[in-house]
Amino acid sequence: MANYGFIIDNRKCIGCHACTVACKAEHEVPLGVNRTWVKYIEKGEFPDTQRAFHVMRCNHCEDAPCVEACPVTALYIRDDGIVDFNSDRCIGCKACTQACPYDALYIDPDSHTAAKCNYCAHRVDMGLEPACVNVCPEHAIISGDMDDPTTEISRLLSREKVTTRRPEKGTKPKLFYINGDEAALTPDDAPVASDYMWSNQRRGVGHHAPDSPNAGGGGVLQGIIPLGKKPGRGEPEPQPERARRTYDEPNKGVMWGREVPAYVWTKAISAGAAGITFLAAGLGVALSGVALWSGALLGLVFLLATGALLILDLDRPDRFHYVLLRPQWRSWLVKGAYIITGFGALLGLWMVAEALAFFGVLPDEVGQEATAVLAWPLVAAAGATAVYTAYLFAQSKGRSFWQSPALPVHMLTHAAVAGAGTLLIASLFVGGLAPLQGMLSAVLAAGLLVGLLVFWAELGVRHPDRDAARAAEMIYKGRYRRLFWGVSVGLGSLVPLGLVGLSALFGVPVLAAAAGVFALVGIFATEHAWVEAPQLIPLA
Repeated sequence: MANYGFIIDNRKCIGCHACTVACKAEHEVPLGVNRTWVKYIEKGEFPDTQRAFHVMRCNHCEDAPCVEACPVTALYIRDDGIVDFNSDRCIGCKACTQACPYDALYIDPDSHTAAKCNYCAHRVDMGLEPACVNVCPEHAIISGDMDDPTTEISRLLSREKVTTRRPEKGTKPKLFYINGDEAALTPDDAPVASDYMWSNQRRGVGHHAPDSPNAGGGGVLQGIIPLGKKPGRGEPEPQPERARRTYDEPNKGVMWGREVPAYVWTKAISAGAAGITFLAAGLGVALSGVALWSGALLGLVFLLATGALLILDLDRPDRFHYVLLRPQWRSWLVKGAYIITGFGALLGLWMVAEALAFFGVLPDEVGQEATAVLAWPLVAAAGATAVYTAYLFAQSKGRSFWQSPALPVHMLTHAAVAGAGTLLIASLFVGGLAPLQGMLSAVLAAGLLVGLLVFWAELGVRHPDRDAARAAEMIYKGRYRRLFWGVSVGLGSLVPLGLVGLSALFGVPVLAAAAGVFALVGIFATEHAWVEAPQLIPLA
């Protein structure tokens, strides 16, 4: 069986864009997005200058993270090594765009599904070369079976020194460059100093348009610093002696927008409120039926809100059921969907049993048995609901900051804080929760203290690569510094700790409930920064 790959020979490329045009014509690629594009960089100062052209596209990785992340097998690896896609299955979840370290995927503004270079698989099946190879006037793009020693690509790989993009990601890319310039292959090595003549492509279309809710921070997304504006903290400082990017594709904006931090927030409340309540029941704490119902109802309501936000984030929400009916089991989005479904089913089962016992359809003992039997399964399901998102983010290999081993603790801690805070607020209105205020205050305080340690672990320790370090710096000393220090740390952590202490000292429950409100605000601010900042780091 063949094993197809590409070589880009930068000794020959003249930057004519014939490959880009041929690709657009062959696949009817809409304006504003590209499957293949040419990146220009310049070095030096006039008259000693140098320009280099680098063709960018899907790397058809042997270990393709986009395929692993896709929840519905819309992306798949063919027997000949080509990474292809089926737009009829795609739900527009954008997990593949986060998983790809090469920024090769986009959401088609017409079909609202993911797309990328597919090696012109339909042409290959007919014995033809990809369209870009056919039109290149300099034969700078070489395709073929890398395992066949008689092919040109195999011979070039055996005798020429080649480089790949981001080999440290472990994807085993099959797009090779002869005379590849590291300044072009590594995005931050060639920042953009200003808007530049005839090649300003900062304004995308469709999902990437500046008026899209997911457009994010405009030019800052790709390190672009608009003309006349000084770079902010955490943004690249252009230097004359460094390489400069002078032509590139339009930025894709923030692909996981407002719905994602909101869903992480509602999920934390759901898992925490139900998890803490049934954990107390499982440990033998005497709880009234009102207290159990409060935790269960809060868990179910916010779990339904979580599901609604997940569906709203899809670019094809009409296909949301594919996640459950056409699952690709390596995807944590699928695992998470089943975890949430199972959590909701257990909450529903407990409520049905309790309701039937209350109305006399079943004996009272059945309600008590339901709590005894379901308490620990509900705690386990709540914990899994809280934590699985950390593994979903970790599957996004393109976003190094999300690979932090502290992220599961981050998610679990936020669930504990959110659950305790929500139950403290509810205790002002639900008398059955009043006896739990002391325990809930202790959980809230402990969670806030652990949360501060997690902040240090995620932001202050040595990061695995430059992308993760830049995202962290963007949070604590860049564009999110006021949100982080003012809301996440100050308003969302230190103020609630003080209020919990005052509540315990003077016995004023309202202060503990106020601490819960501030803690919930802090969690939402934190998740906003944690989700958005890594997406502002350019990948291509």
